[in-house]
Amino acid sequence: MTEKARQHTAIAKSAGTVGIAVMCSRVLGLVREQIFAAMFGAGFAYDAFVVAFRIPNLLRDLFGEGALSAAFVTIFSRYDMGRTQEETWRLASNVLVFFTILLSLLTLLGIFMAGPLVSLLAPDFSKIAGKTELTATLTMIMLPFLVFISLAAVVMGMLNTKGRFFVPAMASSFFNLGSIVGGVTLAWILPRFGYPAIIGMALGTLTGGILQLTVQLPALFRTGFRFFPHLDLRDPGLHSILRLMIPATIGLSATQINIFVNTGFAASCAEGSVSWLNYAFRLVQLPIGIFGVAFSIAIMPVMARHAAIKDVSAMRDTLVSSLTMVFCLTIPATAGLIFLAEPIIRLIFERGAFTALDTVATAQTLTLYAVGLFAYSANKILVPVFYALDNTRYPVIASFLAVIANILIINLTIGIFQHKAIALSTSCTMFLNFLFLSAVLYRKMDGYSLATLFRGLAKILAATLCMSLLLFWARIFLAGFLIGSLAQQLLAVLLLIGLAGCLYAVVLHWLNLPELKAIVDRVRGKFC
Repeated sequence: MTEKARQHTAIAKSAGTVGIAVMCSRVLGLVREQIFAAMFGAGFAYDAFVVAFRIPNLLRDLFGEGALSAAFVTIFSRYDMGRTQEETWRLASNVLVFFTILLSLLTLLGIFMAGPLVSLLAPDFSKIAGKTELTATLTMIMLPFLVFISLAAVVMGMLNTKGRFFVPAMASSFFNLGSIVGGVTLAWILPRFGYPAIIGMALGTLTGGILQLTVQLPALFRTGFRFFPHLDLRDPGLHSILRLMIPATIGLSATQINIFVNTGFAASCAEGSVSWLNYAFRLVQLPIGIFGVAFSIAIMPVMARHAAIKDVSAMRDTLVSSLTMVFCLTIPATAGLIFLAEPIIRLIFERGAFTALDTVATAQTLTLYAVGLFAYSANKILVPVFYALDNTRYPVIASFLAVIANILIINLTIGIFQHKAIALSTSCTMFLNFLFLSAVLYRKMDGYSLATLFRGLAKILAATLCMSLLLFWARIFLAGFLIGSLAQQLLAVLLLIGLAGCLYAVVLHWLNLPELKAIVDRVRGKFC
């Protein structure tokens, strides 16, 4: 096996390990959403929860997981390769102490400002009695989640750099377990004391955040980690991380502006719109997490090592191979979600307080989100490359261009499509982001093999077309089962997914896509 093939297989192996763990987390996440759908449906309580949880999530993306994780991995990898173990662990300890203090202060400020934050994010909630107040209460409960989840991201970065991928990827499963077990238990108990059941789900979310951090600590200590309780504001390693974080945070702030804009528009639509958008986005997060996030986590330390030794040629090969693998997995997933949106939503959510109307509205939203799935996942690959190249300016520019495009598209379409305009705009802006970032990287890396990328893409599209034709006809044939009993629906959906997946794999194998072989070898090595 050539060095290039070994590297491709290694990335597929790491991504496969992460993908399995992320799939467990996403499946548990779907169970969590099923519980929400059955208990609260799409309306007053769940709308309030979604907006309240969005506030710590906005801050997490802005200051925590997104900017911090990528910047930390880049600098931590340099220390791990070129410094002593003690220097490396001192840097990690300093980062943990610094961000614990910073994020705790941000959390306290957020709790104090919860009411104004909710009014800014969802002003139309004030038109419904008690909705703003409930959202503010939920926000205050869930804001400390920011501290735990951001520290979990730092620990994940350390473990990934040390070649440990499974445990940190599985950690989010414990978040969902804590949310489900703790949330449902408290949602059952608290109404007996006069508190809304949704308060219990908020406390469960906070419990899940604590679990996501703590389950990673034993694995971290097994790598030899030593904690040095100190705070050194003059540490050059900390300065380097902050220097990388600043443009990334500015860029992510544009993403948060988009989320603010989208939430405000959704809150102005019919009641339930916020819920429909959230249920649909949670579903599309399943393939994004398994494919886009998994490859992003796997590629980040690899790119950082190549960048540390100035091996641009290896970076080009890694980028093309990783993009092809992501296309190989996300493009058929897009087609599958488009053809099976309504049967999947009906199967997963339509029970309890979640009605047939909610199914139709959520399925339409899911279809529009799915269109941008490949671009969303590909961007997860492209952005870490800019970090590895120590050039974060262009993701910032891309983010602000996305804000302008998002506002323009929503304003042009929301009168016709209502909440669906937000899903459409999200997909369009992700695609524009992808085009911009890939074009800039092509220039910054003095080109990469477009012929290889397009050749792989053509094979993927041909296999996806065959799969789509099968789904089109098979869905008509199984129409009665898809609206039948729960067992009939489950059987029909699994049969459709199984047949489509098998046909896609057979056609792609016949067309001889190298990246498919790397993925298959990884799966075979795992189970054989």
